[in-house]
Amino acid sequence: MPVGLLGGTFDPPHVGHVALAERAIDALALDRLLVVVVGEAPHKPVETPAEIRFRLAEAAFGGLQHVELSRRELDRPGPSFTVDTARWAALELDDPVFIVGADEFADFPRWREPDEILAHVRLAVATRPGIDRERLDAVRRGLAHPERVTGFDLEPVPVSSRDIRARVAEGEPIDGLVPHAVARLIAAEGLYRV
Repeated sequence: MPVGLLGGTFDPPHVGHVALAERAIDALALDRLLVVVVGEAPHKPVETPAEIRFRLAEAAFGGLQHVELSRRELDRPGPSFTVDTARWAALELDDPVFIVGADEFADFPRWREPDEILAHVRLAVATRPGIDRERLDAVRRGLAHPERVTGFDLEPVPVSSRDIRARVAEGEPIDGLVPHAVARLIAAEGLYRV
């Protein structure tokens, strides 16, 4: 059975992340989904300490069936590149499948060693209505192993971690945008306040 990997900074994790995890488990018939919290993100600055982001991810995903959290990228030194995650996943997991959103896949050619990633893991792309499928098909055709990329549909969830951080900083409510346990932890830790 394939093992899914869902990576991210999760700063904070939101209902869109949870919906993606649940849909991937169902669409890909996953017995196991590893949520991989990135320690040091190579592509963007992350101010929230890694341990707090791991606790936020535990609060968001901890109650989901078939989901486990991985500290692998959190505990390693240096930036977490997907190609490095793909290499260890291929060594340690049966049939690893890395789960990404369509927006992320559209930028896949700019990732570090995209063809090397696909040499180690399959990619499952969550698409949604309104996404430019021609652009995604063009990205897929440009890969050395396009057969290692599959897609599955996901209903759009209009929320982003950036928006949640901004709402908290402005004192606005985040009800319905993050799981309740995540909202409680954000409040208890005083996160994202200016």
